[in-house]
Amino acid sequence: MLEVSHLNVFYGESQAVRDVSFSVGRCESVAIMGRNGMGKTTLLKALIGMLPTRSGSIRIDAQELAGTPSHSRVHHGLAFVPQGRMIFSQLTVEENILVGLRAAAHAVVPEYIYRFFPVLAEMKSRRGGNLSGGQQQMLAIARALVTEPKVLILDEPTEGIQPSIIKEIARTLNVLRTERQIAIVVSEQVLSFALDLADRFLVIDGGRIVHDEARARLDQDKVKSFLTI
Repeated sequence: MLEVSHLNVFYGESQAVRDVSFSVGRCESVAIMGRNGMGKTTLLKALIGMLPTRSGSIRIDAQELAGTPSHSRVHHGLAFVPQGRMIFSQLTVEENILVGLRAAAHAVVPEYIYRFFPVLAEMKSRRGGNLSGGQQQMLAIARALVTEPKVLILDEPTEGIQPSIIKEIARTLNVLRTERQIAIVVSEQVLSFALDLADRFLVIDGGRIVHDEARARLDQDKVKSFLTI
């Protein structure tokens, strides 16, 4: 599905991602964990094309994406939910979702979106800026999902969201990836959320992947040691 190989990303002359390689299978969920400033967001932005890579390969179903613009990566099956959600506060819920479709006048929100996120159906005429943080996160995910991705990439999705909503989002994503046959790559610092969602855990430290473990064999204390200062 998604193959990342020897990826290197720089900010000017400062290297932020160092020779990162990993793969994600169909319907698999992979959590990329680490402290702030360790390269999580940089890596995800490089995957979707918001930041250029100095070298390395990004492939989805054998299609090389490195060096291509973001819209081409979306066309080939990547979707990105950025940190901070970045919804359009003045647009309604429905208008925000239709932006993901690059909507023609006749476009409608797919049925499954409101089935997975019923609160968005209830609030489809409400402006995005009037939603709670958790509702905005659901909206940001819904907007990404309407592009019919093969791989959904989420950057710090639990930021600023209450614990009960975090649990709900994890449950919904698990059902989504099974029903819609999508893989998930999520950067996260909240271990409990990652444990609810991820099949595999990658720890990034100083721009390098320093630990890669399946959930069944995960040493939680070791992962926690990378997340604390």
